[in-house]
Amino acid sequence: MKHLFYSFILLFLFASTQCANAQTAKPVWKFSSSKDNTGNIVLNIQATIPNGTIIYSNTNKTDLPLTTFDFDSSIANKITIVSTNEKGELKKKDAQLDAQVNYFEKTLGIDLTLQIKGDLPYIKGHVNYMAFDGKEFIGPEPVEFYLKKQTDGTYTGGEFQLTQAKGDELLLSTVDLNNPINNCGIGKTTETHTGLFTIFILGFLGGLLALITPCVFPMIPLTVSFFTKKTDKSTGVRHAVLYGLFIFLIYISLSIPFHIAGGVNKEIYNNISTNIYLNLTFFIVFVVFAISFFGYFEIVLPASVVNKTDSKSSKSFIGIFFMALTLAIVSFSCTGPILGSLLASTASGGAWPLTAGLAGFGFALGLPFALFAMFPQWLSSLPRSGGWLDTVKVTLGFIELALAIKFFSNADLVAHWGILKREIFFAIWIIISLFSFAYLIGWFSFKKQYTKPAITFGRRIAAFIFLAFALYLLPGLTNTKYARLSLVSGFPPSTCYSIYSQPVNCDEPLKDYFEAVKLAKAENKPIMIDFTGYACVNCRKMEENVWPNQKVKELMDNYILVSLYVDDKRSLPIDQQLLYKTKDGIKKKIITVGDKWATFESENFNAVSQPLYVLLSPDGKLLNPPVGYTPDADEYAEWLKCGLEAFKK
Repeated sequence: MKHLFYSFILLFLFASTQCANAQTAKPVWKFSSSKDNTGNIVLNIQATIPNGTIIYSNTNKTDLPLTTFDFDSSIANKITIVSTNEKGELKKKDAQLDAQVNYFEKTLGIDLTLQIKGDLPYIKGHVNYMAFDGKEFIGPEPVEFYLKKQTDGTYTGGEFQLTQAKGDELLLSTVDLNNPINNCGIGKTTETHTGLFTIFILGFLGGLLALITPCVFPMIPLTVSFFTKKTDKSTGVRHAVLYGLFIFLIYISLSIPFHIAGGVNKEIYNNISTNIYLNLTFFIVFVVFAISFFGYFEIVLPASVVNKTDSKSSKSFIGIFFMALTLAIVSFSCTGPILGSLLASTASGGAWPLTAGLAGFGFALGLPFALFAMFPQWLSSLPRSGGWLDTVKVTLGFIELALAIKFFSNADLVAHWGILKREIFFAIWIIISLFSFAYLIGWFSFKKQYTKPAITFGRRIAAFIFLAFALYLLPGLTNTKYARLSLVSGFPPSTCYSIYSQPVNCDEPLKDYFEAVKLAKAENKPIMIDFTGYACVNCRKMEENVWPNQKVKELMDNYILVSLYVDDKRSLPIDQQLLYKTKDGIKKKIITVGDKWATFESENFNAVSQPLYVLLSPDGKLLNPPVGYTPDADEYAEWLKCGLEAFKK
């Protein structure tokens, strides 16, 4: 319990004191290095500590405040910490924590003995210190350092500061979006509207799924009866329609914060969808949702929230709104996972796709209440509540597990962990599908289910759909041309992210625009830029369904293809990291590979979405208007052909 108490203290410190840290007098750090008699580098770290402030030692237990060190991911595999030696007046008791905690006052010296593999031109990393200034805790506070190698083999430098630079290479003066060489009339507008309608339909289907869950389905006859039995029919219908409209508006309103955030930072949606920690959070949340759907516990909002909302319900205009809000709240345990899937899957597209999905979801959820109020005789045709609702809920649990794997895959791809390769992804989905089949066919059940539903004809059909899906995925485990599975393209990792050393379906393009320019000039070919992302579903659909088309492939062979990954979290070389001022006057840190190419896309082509395809001449002139997701192979081929005609001009 004591260790648990300290862990909670650290969590609280990390979450609540960051704003105050900016106003607190902080230690001053200096960095230098020397060599010991074995040839290892000794990194000398000196901190001058303000009066009244203490810095916690590196020797404390991990559940107590401590100072730690890490090195930049680009060089971490070349550095081993051999020993750590602290110098200064070490204290043993911390009155604030009432524990035996090692800390320093006034000055702190740390000698890190480092064993370095190979020739390392620089050392870059962080000192992550925790401190207490007598009133508030500080940290974990990172201090970034950068030391450059000298001729004698030692390293000199200090705290790392980004230099402000124009980054001229990121803004191409030759690109004129309004005047391409060949205006083929193939734009992105139609595709965007088609995408919004498709997302609306997907949201509508999600809402229909939510309707047949145990939290929502029994509410339909109860609510409709409430409106129709105690008033005349016309008033009851009007109230029910208003009720359905409020449900629709409540779900649409969930997208409002995203419109506001998008107005501040257009790249926020891509950052949300590709953030490693956010994807891992979605993974955990979806696993928890799945376990809940299996019946082991219920996810409910606090009863006080439900009761307070329900108490304001009546047949007045405002009361009907609160009735709709009450339904949204009490049905959260069933609709939450479906809604979460919708929010997560549309986050990268921006605010409008999110609004379209929520509109479809809310429309499907609110429509039945209005229809059944208009035609109450239809209520008799509804199936009775029973064990089949449990079956639906458990089946959705298996689907949630499959979606959870997708979010872990996103984090794995962006971070380059190499854990969930394409074939492993398929293997997990196959196992989930087989368990779904076994459950639906009646081979096992969950102990927490309240009833044991009969194995009906519909349940058998659903079981064999899961079995057929598992069989369909089996070729994905092989290293053959049959491993391309068009029905699920975009969900698993790309064909190149494979357990096989030489995957047959993989053709890796260039990943640096400036290398592509050199090659294009040498071979006198136009350039095709593919702005893409490791976690981009539509990018994989294009690569696996459109690019292999014979006509498209023949045309693409005339281009130098370069794929620029806007969600690549690997750090750029130190000399390429900078504080960049955009053409709009906004200062932006360019730290990772993804930062560089995302900025390159937005600066030159006023776009932040993926995929985006751009055709340029070797000297950087725009051949024709860029296009986005274009699933029609013939249309895409025409666009490529137009670019080649422009290049000949």
